Amino acid sequence: MSQLSTNDSIRNIAIIAHVDHGKTTLVDQIFRQSGLFRDNQSVDERVMDSMDLERERGITIAAKNCSVRWEGVKINILDTPGHADFGGEVERALAMVDGAILLVDSSEGPLPQTRFVLKKALDLGLNIVVVINKIDRPDSRIDEVLEEIYDLFIDLDANDEQIDFPVLYAIGIQGIAKHKLEDESTNLKPLMDTILQKIPGPRHNPVEPFQMLVADLGYSDYLGRLAIGRVAHGTMERNTALVCIGETGEQHSLKIKKVQVYAGLEMEEAEQVQAGDILILAGVEDVHIGDTICTKEQPKVLPRLRVDRPTVSMRFAPNTSPFAGQEGKLVQSTKIRERLQRETLRSVAMEVEETPNSDTFIVKGRGELQMAILIETMRREGFELMVGKPEVIYRRDEGGTLLEPIEDVYIDCEEIYLGVISEKLSHRKGRMVNLTNRGTGRVRVQFSIPSRGLIGYRSQFLTDTRGTGIMNSIFSGYEPHRGDFASRLSGSLVSDRQGEATGYSLYNMEPRGVLFIIPATKVYEGMIIGEHNRDNDLNVNPCKEKKLSNVRASGKDDAIALTPVLPMTLERAIEFIREDELVEVTPKNIRLRKAILDGQERHRMEGASKKG
Repeated sequence: MSQLSTNDSIRNIAIIAHVDHGKTTLVDQIFRQSGLFRDNQSVDERVMDSMDLERERGITIAAKNCSVRWEGVKINILDTPGHADFGGEVERALAMVDGAILLVDSSEGPLPQTRFVLKKALDLGLNIVVVINKIDRPDSRIDEVLEEIYDLFIDLDANDEQIDFPVLYAIGIQGIAKHKLEDESTNLKPLMDTILQKIPGPRHNPVEPFQMLVADLGYSDYLGRLAIGRVAHGTMERNTALVCIGETGEQHSLKIKKVQVYAGLEMEEAEQVQAGDILILAGVEDVHIGDTICTKEQPKVLPRLRVDRPTVSMRFAPNTSPFAGQEGKLVQSTKIRERLQRETLRSVAMEVEETPNSDTFIVKGRGELQMAILIETMRREGFELMVGKPEVIYRRDEGGTLLEPIEDVYIDCEEIYLGVISEKLSHRKGRMVNLTNRGTGRVRVQFSIPSRGLIGYRSQFLTDTRGTGIMNSIFSGYEPHRGDFASRLSGSLVSDRQGEATGYSLYNMEPRGVLFIIPATKVYEGMIIGEHNRDNDLNVNPCKEKKLSNVRASGKDDAIALTPVLPMTLERAIEFIREDELVEVTPKNIRLRKAILDGQERHRMEGASKKG
């Protein structure tokens, strides 16, 4: 076999970190200091977070690609998500790079997602540059955090070369990096120089033909489907005849409209591409993530890209409520099927399964947040749909034992809340694994808990800690089923008719539980309008009006003071529902409903199930 060569004119790096440790902000500063923007150019903060949902939530959802030039070398940068639910995006991005910048907050230190992304990078043999960020925080503990990083590398079985990583200290928001804390620095030059010195150029075999592994898919209104990936070996001219090799080894020819590479945040046409380039091929059809694109003359397949399997599933179906079709323009099951299939093309960690009912689809993914982002994106696109309760995906081992996904949960909270958190997690079959008390009034606790135990718990956690707790989780593997538990101890208040809710009726209903609607809200039979303070469902009439008489003053109703209602968010709705309930999602409203709307039919079904 021929000796591998290195292309020193390119560097491919990923920026990996836990949520909110400053990845996207650091990339902004790299853009500014590499001359990508003019001095007087007005630029949004977090330019890489281009999706509306990313800007609203302050998180990165999809891995993005871009490039800068530093001292004559082209550096392709991939900004990756920090949430475990988008782990598939991280794995996809890491398949295209030779090294990674591991960003760690100087106060929080390595957190669950730090472990997840670092393990993936180490498994791929990537060179790591550690950057301890936000060193200007008043609560920074830089030396301790560095020790924790070394411990993490050792814990993840890093080899001697990987543990000997360079360390830099940064204030990402100010665009400052330094080799030592006492160094004087006003820019990111120390970091950029370290990337050139410590991250190798792409290695390739000069005698191999052109090969590219598809790691991402995009779509352009002008050019159609885009296949994005890294050139593993060889070079290619713009007019070269190409073929795609799929999962089963079948080949089909590709008609390429454009060959492009990244130039800053934009894409530019390329006459020729070389090994190590991040390449965008426009106009490709029937290409999937993990496929190999190569020349027609010398077709040769690359090892296929694999990611961890989904752990959570949800049912998606067209809206069948009495209000169906009133608020959205995309309501047919065929449109929903097409949209979900399109999502699986882009998201390598998501799968869609057909069911015997042609109108219902099972969508599988990594977690509730990933599902909620998909649903929220669809409703903004004009879809109306119904979704069911998230369910974990079980497996069986060779002996037939039922296995379930388990998560490691890391909680940082005030000491006074530890009792209520431990009690609720133990009820959900959680086990405390570790407890660290720093003597500051806050504790850091680690639990091992079934994934199903976390469904519906996050909002409770925020309530129990008065919004001061921080909870992160990461998938740890499959273990034998830990037993059943009640996920929700309360029932639902269910409307028994269609109409418009009145203040009088809602006021009289308040002692029965917590309401989700306000006066004048349109309701229908089977719609859930509140949480019952007992464990059974209760059918109620929210449209009842006060009988008028000549004795009562006409303005007396004005004095009714209802408890303010918390707006129903998508995440809260998904967490709340039980197995026999659904969330109705439209561009304008999120409603909760029973799967069977007719009250008498529900009563009959309950009776039949008790007899059975």
